[in-house]
Amino acid sequence: MPKKNLNGIIVSDKMEKTAVVLVERIKKHSRYLKRYRTHKKYLVENPEGQYRTGDKVIIEECRPMSKLKRWRIVRKIS
Repeated sequence: MPKKNLNGIIVSDKMEKTAVVLVERIKKHSRYLKRYRTHKKYLVENPEGQYRTGDKVIIEECRPMSKLKRWRIVRKIS
């Protein structure tokens, strides 16, 4: 089974080896069919601290690294 990939923006890198990535999606209301934006924040592995706040990145699902961390950064989007 392939791993899930998501695109997002780093909103915080203040923790050691961890970054917070905001992923925004567009959903469609089931009854009124209007499109609206939703967002969710993910804690991701950032081991060397090479990615900074404001970077657009691709994150990938991985094994649990801590209580809330289950994603890692694959690469930066330019």
